[in-house]
Amino acid sequence: MIDRTPRSVLASNIEVTAATVQRGDSIQLGGRACRVQDLFQLPQGAKQLLFESGELLTMHTRTRFVAVRMMRRR
Repeated sequence: MIDRTPRSVLASNIEVTAATVQRGDSIQLGGRACRVQDLFQLPQGAKQLLFESGELLTMHTRTRFVAVRMMRRR
């Protein structure tokens, strides 16, 4: 089996909130991994997430998820 992950990239599990979520984060929802394609700022600190599948999810300021974030090594 060939490893297609670049050697300079690390995957790490992190807790994300509406303030810290980023494009490219992969969030596990209902047993499926959903990758964040775009973010929209909403009133009172909430964010609406658009996933690559076309689904939308609203994160309120106190919502917390565990996400996988790909980080590049320097």
